[in-house]
Amino acid sequence: MIRVVVVDDEALVRSGFQMILNASDGIEVVATAEGARAADVIRHERPDVVLLDIRMPDVDGLTVLRQIRTLPEPPHVAMLTTFDTDEYILTALRSGASGFLLKDTEPEQLAQLVRTLAAGGVVMSPKASRALLRGHPGAGAPPDAEVSRVGLLSDRERDVLVLIAEGLSNADIGTRIHLSAGTVKDHVSSILTKLRVTSRVQAALLAERAGLLSHHEKNDDNTARGNGR
Repeated sequence: MIRVVVVDDEALVRSGFQMILNASDGIEVVATAEGARAADVIRHERPDVVLLDIRMPDVDGLTVLRQIRTLPEPPHVAMLTTFDTDEYILTALRSGASGFLLKDTEPEQLAQLVRTLAAGGVVMSPKASRALLRGHPGAGAPPDAEVSRVGLLSDRERDVLVLIAEGLSNADIGTRIHLSAGTVKDHVSSILTKLRVTSRVQAALLAERAGLLSHHEKNDDNTARGNGR
């Protein structure tokens, strides 16, 4: 059973997410909370996944994220936002969030996204991530210096990086490219080391900036046309 805590300052959002997720197999919302109580509730409940509002009036989501990232076994956190260009999302991703969800995510997609998070995957809208990167260029080290590190990856590591950016877990990546989960784990560790990042989300953002995802999409389109689809 995947244990979830929903943190949002709006009661309607909390109750809506709770109702949708509790109706899904293998998922239980063990608590909901507003910002001021969020960190204490999460420490007490020890959930697998936290859906965390990025903008709250009393304690903002970034503060709560920093608090729970210090836990011995921190949960996987996805930030909740109304806007796909929210200025705080990139900061949250670089602070250890495993992705972000728009609050108007389709109900039938929500449970699968939570399962992806629980399995260690990345949850991030490609369209929204591109908007973020366009709106916040040059954060951190110079872009060229960061992007150039992608050139250190082997062809197989690039394949794995693209699938990380698609939000797949290690097991799903292994199934897709016919590798054991242990081998995928080794590739992921090597990728993070070579790219000098500390999370799968940061690696996914770097893959986007390096154009790997656009190239992958074009290849998929060309394959589809070649197959007459």
